Amino acid sequence: MKIRIFETSDMHGFILPTNYTESVMNLPFGMAKARTMMDYLSAEAEVAGEVVLKIENGDILQGSALAYYLAKQVKNGLSHLTEVTNSFGYDLGLLGNHEFNYGRSYINSYVSQTNYPILCANVLNEEGQPAFGDAYKIFEKKGIKIAVLGLLTQYVPHWEHPTTIKGLTFKSIVETAKEYLPKLHELADIVVVAYHGGFESSLETGKPEEALTGENEGYQLLTECSSLIDAFVTGHQHRELAQSVLGVPIVQPGYRGANVSDICLELDENLKVISSTAEIHSVADVKASEEVVSIISPINNEAEAWLDTPMGKVTGDMTIKDPDLARLIEHPYIEFINKVQIEASGAKVSGTALFNNESLGFGETITMRDILTNYIYPNTLAVLRITGADMKGALEITANHLSLDAQGKIIFNPDFVNPKPQFYNYDMYEGIDYTFDLTKKFGYKVTRLEFEGKEVLPDDSLDIVVNQYRAVGGGNYPMFKASKIISEITVDMTELIGNYLKKHPVIEATSNHNFHIVK
Repeated sequence: MKIRIFETSDMHGFILPTNYTESVMNLPFGMAKARTMMDYLSAEAEVAGEVVLKIENGDILQGSALAYYLAKQVKNGLSHLTEVTNSFGYDLGLLGNHEFNYGRSYINSYVSQTNYPILCANVLNEEGQPAFGDAYKIFEKKGIKIAVLGLLTQYVPHWEHPTTIKGLTFKSIVETAKEYLPKLHELADIVVVAYHGGFESSLETGKPEEALTGENEGYQLLTECSSLIDAFVTGHQHRELAQSVLGVPIVQPGYRGANVSDICLELDENLKVISSTAEIHSVADVKASEEVVSIISPINNEAEAWLDTPMGKVTGDMTIKDPDLARLIEHPYIEFINKVQIEASGAKVSGTALFNNESLGFGETITMRDILTNYIYPNTLAVLRITGADMKGALEITANHLSLDAQGKIIFNPDFVNPKPQFYNYDMYEGIDYTFDLTKKFGYKVTRLEFEGKEVLPDDSLDIVVNQYRAVGGGNYPMFKASKIISEITVDMTELIGNYLKKHPVIEATSNHNFHIVK
C-alpha cells in the first residue's frame, strides 16, 4: 500500500497565472495551474489504488493584487477565494504568517468558510487551547489511520501589530510537537507534520544558515523528533525542496503555486513505512483549471478594470530598470515612497525598501495596478522615537545586506538571498544623510550619519516612520520595538499612496542622493 501526500503552500492569492503587472498574462504559476496538477496527480494515484492526502500549507490570503482587491474593495470578497480553495478537495489547511495581515476577523472568516479543517497546534488562546481550528486531525483512508499535526512559525509576533495578536501565545513547534507526537503515534498508523515554516540549518550539514530566532525550526524538529515523523511538509521560505532529511521525506513547493509537492510512503503489511520518495512537480506547462477560471473570472475581470484606474502622472523617469542598482543609488521611486510616508506621518525621517526584483516603478501614467504591483504588502505605518545609536545600529544591519564579490563588485549579500531572498529587509532612508563603506566590518560600515546638516550623536532623539513590520522589529532589527512607537497611521500604504496622488496629481521623478555606498 502507498500513501501519496500532495501539498501546496505560499500561493499568496495568485489564482490565475499572472502577477498583474499586465492585464493578460500566462506565467508559470498560480492556483489554477496547481489545481490542474493536483487533479492529475490525484487521479493517477487513485487509479493505482494509492491513498491520497491533500494539504494546503498556508499563506494563501495575501500577496497578489487580486487578494488585496478581495480584502479591501469587495464585501465578503474572501468568499471568491475560498470558493477556489474549496474546489481543490483539500483534506486540511494551515494558517501562514501572512494570514494575519488583514486582521483576526479575516482569519476567522477564512476558517469558517473552508470546507476543510484548519489545523494549528502551537497558537493558543487565553484558555491555552488552539485558537484557530484543531491541533491535529486523524484521517482514516482504506483502513489506514493518518494523523496530521498542524504548526505555524512561532515568529508571527515579531511581524504583526500587538493588537492583531492580542491574547494569543505562539509556542515553539519543537516544544509543541514533543507534546503531541507520542500521542499521535498511539492513535494512528502514520504521522505527518505540516508546518508553515522552514529550515534554519543546512539540510546537508546541519549547520545554521540564518540567525536562530525561532522563525524556522524545521531542522531542529527533525533532529529531535525524526523517529516520530513519517512525512514532513513545509513552506514559508518559498524554497523548492524535495529530499530525505535524517530519514524523513521533506518537501517545500516554492511560491505562488509554481509547484505541487508530492511525498510517497510505501507501507508493509503492518502499516509501517518501508520506503519513501519526495518530489515537486512544476505547473509551468499545464493549463489552468477550467473550473477555477470559471469561478474567479467574473471578480477577476472587475479587479483588472479597477487596477487600470489612473491615479496620477509622472514627469521624468520613475521606471526601475535595474533593481540591484536601485538599492545602491537612490531611485526616484524609493524617494517617492519615503515622501508619502513623511507627509502621512509628519516624521522628518522615513525608511522603506524595494521589496522584490519584480518592481517596475512608475511610468508616465500611474495606475492602481502600478501601485499594488510595486508596493506589494498591506502595510500600515508607525512612527518610532529612537536614539541616534538606534539609528546607526539599524543602518549597520541594512549595510550588512550588501557585500563585495571576489572582483570587488557590490552585490546583495548571499546570506540574505539564500535560502530565501530578503530584499524587503534592506531599507533606504530619506531625511538623513549617510554613507556605507563596505570594506569595513559589521559595526563600522556606517561612516557618516547626519540629520539636518549635523552629525547624529548616540544620545540624540529621532522620530522615524517605517512600516508596521519594521516598527516591531521585523527583519531582525532589535532596536525597533512596539514600546518605541509614538504614533500610528492605520490607513494602509496603498490608500496613502492614492491619497498623496490625489493631492499631488503630477509628481516629479527626483532623487536627492542622500545616501552613498563606497567600497
